[in-house]
Amino acid sequence: MTPDFHTLPERRIAYQRLTGDKTRASVIFLGGFASDMTGTKASFLHDRCAKANISFLRFDYRAHGQSDGDFKDGTIGAWFDDACAVFDDLTRGDQILVGSSMGGWLALLLAMKRPERVKALVGIAAAPDFTEDLMWLGMSLEQRTALERDGFIDGGYAPITMKLIEEARQHLLLKAKIPVTCPVRLLQGLNDTDVPWQHALRIMENVVSEDVRLTLIKEGDHRLNRDEDLKLLWRMMTEFL
Repeated sequence: MTPDFHTLPERRIAYQRLTGDKTRASVIFLGGFASDMTGTKASFLHDRCAKANISFLRFDYRAHGQSDGDFKDGTIGAWFDDACAVFDDLTRGDQILVGSSMGGWLALLLAMKRPERVKALVGIAAAPDFTEDLMWLGMSLEQRTALERDGFIDGGYAPITMKLIEEARQHLLLKAKIPVTCPVRLLQGLNDTDVPWQHALRIMENVVSEDVRLTLIKEGDHRLNRDEDLKLLWRMMTEFL
C-alpha cells in the first residue's frame, strides 16, 4: 500500500483516506501500540467503508509503520498530537472513532478534546492507562531497575522506555470520571492476555455518557481479528452509520 503523507513540523504522518458520502458520518481508525495501518482490522474497515460509500481514514502515528520518527522518542502525548493533527487537518464533519488497544486510549482523549465532532466511539480491547496499570505495575523489580538505569527495556515487539511511562502519567483516565458524552461501544475478548476484560469494565464505569455498552467475546483474544470478531465490529458500527 502506497500512503499519502501529511507533513507537519519535523515529521510526516503516513495516511490513507477514502472519500465517501459527505452527508454521512466518517470513520477514523486509531491503531495500537507498535502496530500500523495495514493491519487486519484497519484493512477490513477500509474495505467495508469503501463498499458502503463511507469516508474512512487510517494513519500511522510517528515512529509507526511508514511515518517518520524513532520509536524510543514516542510518548502517549506525542501520538495523541499526531491523532489531533490528522483529525483537525484531514477530516470534516461528524466522525466515528474506532480505537484498538492504545488507540482506544487516544480515541477517548480525542473525544474529550473534540466533543462537538465525535459522534460515537468504538473501543476494541481499549487500553487507557496501559502504560501504568498493565506495564509499570506488572513489571518485576529487575525490570523496573533496568528501565530506570538504561532508559528502556525490550518489550518483545517494541522497546518500552522510561520516557513513555513517565510522560503517560499526564494522560491517565481511569482514576476519575472520563468526560466523554457521546455513545461508546466496547468490544473485549475474555481470552485477552494483554488487556484483561476487567479493564473494559473500568472504562464503562468511568465514562460519563449514559449510552455505553460492553460486548464480551468468550473466545476472543487481544487482536479480535477473526472473521466473526470483524463482523461483530461492523454490526456494532452500523448503528451509527
